[in-house]
Amino acid sequence: MAGRLAKNWKLLINPMLVAGITLGLILLEKDLGTPILMGGVFALMLLMAGARFLHLCVPGVILSPGLYYLLFGVGYRRDRMLSFLNPFATEGTTGYQLVQSFLAVGSGGWFGKGLGNSELKLEYLPAAHTDFIFSIMCEEVGLFGGSIILGFFCWLLIQGVSLARIAKTNFRSFTIFGLTCTICLQAFFNMAMAIGLLPTKGIALPFFSYGGSSVIMTLVMIGIILNLAAVDNTQNNVREDITHFKNRKK
Repeated sequence: MAGRLAKNWKLLINPMLVAGITLGLILLEKDLGTPILMGGVFALMLLMAGARFLHLCVPGVILSPGLYYLLFGVGYRRDRMLSFLNPFATEGTTGYQLVQSFLAVGSGGWFGKGLGNSELKLEYLPAAHTDFIFSIMCEEVGLFGGSIILGFFCWLLIQGVSLARIAKTNFRSFTIFGLTCTICLQAFFNMAMAIGLLPTKGIALPFFSYGGSSVIMTLVMIGIILNLAAVDNTQNNVREDITHFKNRKK
């Protein structure tokens, strides 16, 4: 598949149309963060399938004016982008949440104030238990603890990619890779947002943010990954047992 995609870009048309329709329907609900997140996962899956980076640059350039309009053409999104570019200039209004997040992360120091000892979560930082839970964790466990959280998601990504590489079928391989990227990319987006590398958006931190639906879907994705990996492992064990049994008969 990788060779065919690299040589024939027309094979990308159908999956791009399906992804475009899906992301477009989500955009109709006035949610921009989810389409950007899922678009990133879709692009990574195409690269894994063998698409060239240039293949993705062309539609990206074509769609860039529309993305610019979505970011700066709508009032509240424009204010959010301006706050992201200079949060301290709008500290009293739209930049308040991001500035409080900076204070939480910075006040934690190397090893934090201790679990449960956060001060910014006491109604100073909005959404402290959901979108900005990483800021509170950094305040309580410091840069050291925040690095461990980041390292955990990096480890999860490496393990997921490793399982996808050894999967026996394309379906299992792409499913494992796609679900792993969905979890990890969401985590990286959330952590980047908390430290000001990305604009603020309602994206939860998997396994850490409070919220029933987010936790349930994350556990469902982990369950699917483990199940697909177990199927391959079971089949390998069965083959080894059969081979061992035949050798014993000889």
